[in-house]
Amino acid sequence: MKVVTFGEIMLRLSPEGYNRLFQSDRMIATFGGAEANVAVSLASFGLDSGFVTKLPEGPTGDGAISALRAFGVDTGSIVRGGQRIGVYYMEKGASQRPSLCIYDRAHSSIAECSPEDFDWEEILGDACWFHFTGITPALSEQVERTLENALKTAKALGITVSCDINYRSKLWPRERASEVMTRLMEYVDVCIANEEDAADVFGIKANGSDASKGIVDSESYKEVAVELTKRFCLKYTAITLRTSKSANDNDWQAILYDGNAFYSSAKHSIHIVDRVGGGDSFGAGLIYGILSGKDPEGAVRFAAAASCLKQTIEGDFNRVTVQEVEKLVSGDGSGRIKR
Repeated sequence: MKVVTFGEIMLRLSPEGYNRLFQSDRMIATFGGAEANVAVSLASFGLDSGFVTKLPEGPTGDGAISALRAFGVDTGSIVRGGQRIGVYYMEKGASQRPSLCIYDRAHSSIAECSPEDFDWEEILGDACWFHFTGITPALSEQVERTLENALKTAKALGITVSCDINYRSKLWPRERASEVMTRLMEYVDVCIANEEDAADVFGIKANGSDASKGIVDSESYKEVAVELTKRFCLKYTAITLRTSKSANDNDWQAILYDGNAFYSSAKHSIHIVDRVGGGDSFGAGLIYGILSGKDPEGAVRFAAAASCLKQTIEGDFNRVTVQEVEKLVSGDGSGRIKR
């Protein structure tokens, strides 16, 4: 069972600890990006996973590929060329000061790719699952066309397609996101959204909830899941629900709808180390749960637990095992030292 993901991997530059950007003369350099994060998580769970993108020749592209290979991700379909790798600066928030993310990704190699760069029939020939996020078509019209070619091929090959809506206001306006994503959702079987995505992109709102004020009512999001499922003929719709008490302390849970019934994860209270990649680790956990034969409740519980653990780890990548996730699913969230 092979899962293929397609998107952008970026160089991440972060100040040490809770320093503000440029408060210190040192930055920590790592790599990350939504679909790359999913591929890393899946490889860590023992699945065959491949990541597809375009990266420049030279040390930065080589570094990104090495970071993926270190986890066992198949990088054989990555195209080389273009001028640069995208960069993002990440300042971690604390208490009432929110985290800050600044993108420097214009004219990256993947953003300026050509649809002809990728032979999707060959890339997807041995895949059973294809995953993308709403970040990818927002990068450029070339990437949008490339992604649509991938989706058409996946559909023709009978491959399951998942999409994390992942709306980013810094990349495109709501109107454009709605137009493009509505068209691409035609190919999607499994949809993942957070507590704001459906409203931002499709105008589907959770009555009685206001995430910006910390009011997140899981019952109101069931209506959102039903509407998404009906509108796009989905097999599964998952919604992650984050109640932000502060930048450091969040409650985290998720619901899954299969068109007939709802399934909920446990609610996890997290003291956050690094929340970036939390949604991606949820997506990977859900994919793993479904492919490993878990029932819907087991899949969403596994996904939420995997995401909870990711948010205790520095960097974009989730560095946990299936056994560690299953331990949290079973109720052992004490954090007691293991000797």
